[in-house]
Amino acid sequence: MMAIDPITLAILKGRLEQIADEMDATLFRSAFNPIIAEAHDASHGIYDAANGDTLVQGKSGLPIFVGVMAFAVKAVIEKAAAQGGPRDGDVWIFNDPYAGGTHLSDFRLVRPLFANGEVFCYLASVGHWHDVGGNVPGNYNPVATECFQEGMLIPPVKLFDQGALRQDVIDILSANSRLPTSLYGDLNGQINALDLGVRRMQELLGEYGAETVAEALGELKVRAARLMRAQIRDLPDGTVSAEDFLDNDGIVDEPLKIALDLTIEGERMRMDFSRSAVACSGPLNISRATTVAACYVALKHVFGDVPANAGVLEPVDFDIPEGSILAVDAPKPVGGYTETILRLIDVVFQAVATIAPERSNGCAYGTINALSLAGHRGDGRRWVMFSFFGGGHGGHPKGDGLNHGNAPISTATIPPLEILEAAYPVRFTQWALRPDSGGPGNHRGGLGAVYEIELIEESADAFLFGERGRFAPPGVVGGKPAALNRFVYDTNEGEKSPAMTSKMVGVKLARGQHVRLETPGGGGYGDPMTRQPDAVARDVGLGFVSREAAEADYGVVIDGDGKVDEAATRALRQASAAA
Repeated sequence: MMAIDPITLAILKGRLEQIADEMDATLFRSAFNPIIAEAHDASHGIYDAANGDTLVQGKSGLPIFVGVMAFAVKAVIEKAAAQGGPRDGDVWIFNDPYAGGTHLSDFRLVRPLFANGEVFCYLASVGHWHDVGGNVPGNYNPVATECFQEGMLIPPVKLFDQGALRQDVIDILSANSRLPTSLYGDLNGQINALDLGVRRMQELLGEYGAETVAEALGELKVRAARLMRAQIRDLPDGTVSAEDFLDNDGIVDEPLKIALDLTIEGERMRMDFSRSAVACSGPLNISRATTVAACYVALKHVFGDVPANAGVLEPVDFDIPEGSILAVDAPKPVGGYTETILRLIDVVFQAVATIAPERSNGCAYGTINALSLAGHRGDGRRWVMFSFFGGGHGGHPKGDGLNHGNAPISTATIPPLEILEAAYPVRFTQWALRPDSGGPGNHRGGLGAVYEIELIEESADAFLFGERGRFAPPGVVGGKPAALNRFVYDTNEGEKSPAMTSKMVGVKLARGQHVRLETPGGGGYGDPMTRQPDAVARDVGLGFVSREAAEADYGVVIDGDGKVDEAATRALRQASAAA
């Protein structure tokens, strides 16, 4: 095997990442669905020809897809082998969450790239389609008890057979969506992204040769594993534990535990989830592939300078018991996978904070608050507004958490209200930061948000799939929890909230009625009584923290001019320390 020089390796790394980035941009610019076009809920990458391992991923796509797409490509490799092997021009399509992770809304396209008559690598695209059938428009069905109530389930099938499009497959997909035009546009965007990826890879192979590019891909994986082992080696040996809870599964109103026992031994890490809840009735289950992918994302937060490829997981072992909420098979529902993987990331942050506080941060707001509004326009046309919403990120060693960010499972963005109002018969009457929602800390958690939406069509149904309504996002290293999630909706009898706190189906809205989300902030980092009083005064002046919370949470008294009353603050903090 040749030894690649550092300059060539750096050039090829940049070129390969650019190819994945271009595939991302192609889909974002051509998708019909705002969840892809505006929120960037999609991803593209380059995968190993033999086992599907992630080699390169675009920087604009969702990190959670890095891990799960490796399982998806592996599923295609196995399917192709059973059919006599892949052929040039083949493209497989599927959304099976048990083979490729996540949930039914995420459709994957996988295409082999040939060089010198052999598969050199696989290119893959995944995107969150707007509606894929099921009982609930937008597919986040909080009361599903089996996957068939969440949408159509498609195993790996050929969309292109040696370059020939199979229109029958498209017809089946379109017939099972409430929004077939959106589906068709997103599908063609993904096809075009793969076409571009093939052209760019062929140009690269023609310029450098397949052997050199293969050597670069292998070396990047080796270096990622080496760097990850070095990062683990810097942590103290031993076992630490953390646990957190999901509100309920939407069916049974009981909390669900996510527990991690994290062991460091030399250059290896073991992540043991054996104490977690068993599989539940509702759609908060996830597949083993999704659990591994969520751990990858959490570790990338902790070890931020490690490259994004499969080498990151080489020194990591997993204990994920079959039959647990973290390793289910069909037909257990998995539609709300986002909520469970966010809790997985939270327990990793909490465990790491006990052994390496300089690497961790307070937990983020911990729910995407998947909200669907759906109905018919005056001319009979169906409309479905599905979106997710933001909240605060945790305080961290270097400063306060981000206000109104997106979930740490992704680099996606929150769809702008202007786009949502232009596309659907709704009006946002509030889109604002939520005061006192960030967890108190030496470094405060970021603020959550208030979203209030008014219906301007005659009628609609609303559906919510959220979390953190009963278990607030924790702080770390002495930081305090953030505010709880809250959802209210108008009825003829006044405002109401869901019995399950964060999940509800079938809310009936009439013209002029509202739904309102008040999202959590992020957990605090460090003892709030050590926060600089001037920083608290600034927060009060900006409306981030109320005067009452400044006194209760930070021991800081603000006078009538908005300045720190130093004597009163000193006395209050001394009294708090003595209590």
